Amino acid sequence: MKRISALAILTAILLVAMPLCVHGQEIVIGAVGDIMLAGRWAPFLKSKGYDHPFGGVTAALAGSDINLANLESPIANRGREFTTKKFRFRAEPEVARAVRTAGFNLVTLANNHSMDFGAAALTETMANLETADITWIGAGENLAEARRMALFTVKGKKIAFLGYSLTQPVEFFAARQRPGTAPGYDTIFTPDIAKARREADYVIVSFHWGKEGQATPTPFQRSIAHKAIDAGADVIIGHHPHVLQGIERYEKGIIFYSLGNFTFASTSRTADQSVIIRLRLDDTRREAEILPLDVLYRRVGFQPRLLSGKPAASVIERLNSLSKALTTEIKSHDKSYFVSF
Repeated sequence: MKRISALAILTAILLVAMPLCVHGQEIVIGAVGDIMLAGRWAPFLKSKGYDHPFGGVTAALAGSDINLANLESPIANRGREFTTKKFRFRAEPEVARAVRTAGFNLVTLANNHSMDFGAAALTETMANLETADITWIGAGENLAEARRMALFTVKGKKIAFLGYSLTQPVEFFAARQRPGTAPGYDTIFTPDIAKARREADYVIVSFHWGKEGQATPTPFQRSIAHKAIDAGADVIIGHHPHVLQGIERYEKGIIFYSLGNFTFASTSRTADQSVIIRLRLDDTRREAEILPLDVLYRRVGFQPRLLSGKPAASVIERLNSLSKALTTEIKSHDKSYFVSF
């Protein structure tokens, strides 16, 4: 019998073990609240450099394979202003590069500001995002494009993202031959999610919904979220209220009803706290790590600041209070905060 060399044995072991190692790798997906670097404070932000608002969180974002944010304005020079609504925003094209440099490779455009300067600005926004190597969901040149999922392959797994808006004006909603945002009607998102479920290992859905400044999700939000998970979503990420809302574990999914503001050109005294969500996913674990943020202008300017110690614990205490009625509790471990789902 021929002797088998130690090298051959080692090679065989590695070949057998390698697929298992790849198969079990952790995927990390970051999610944050609203990015809006336009409006009356734009000249100040431009003078500081559009990278400045992200300076306090870039290192935290670097640990994720994918980072998702709500882009709360078009990024464009062109467009016709939609003057029948109170607040209209349009950020300069340089903002796209700053968002990408900060670590975001995905944004949702499904909100009540993406069409503030009409179809021309939306088209330019998508072109600027593409140039900056940022993928988007939730808007397009027509309804079919707005409903299109973004599909990422990370460490051998497929992750699908979808985005929908449930905020006025309804004129911003896309139609068969009209640019705009994807409406969050269940007749639309249910088949979209079911399709994504067939094609992906994980399905993450963003909704723009709820009431501004309200810390409690409406019954309508909860109904929509439950329907989305019943259709096959694993995670629901909410935006629009500008303040934190509670977290709910439902069936085998998890719902973040509102992540609040992130880098937002506002001096609001009520939008004071936010979080970065880091979804940690592998074959045996589905967990959300929660990183508390201070976003109150008078303390941090327009640069969100990661919190630790008692200030971080205070944010978690508040979020736990908001989540109690949703029968969900954030656990602490080794100075970090988690929710399993």
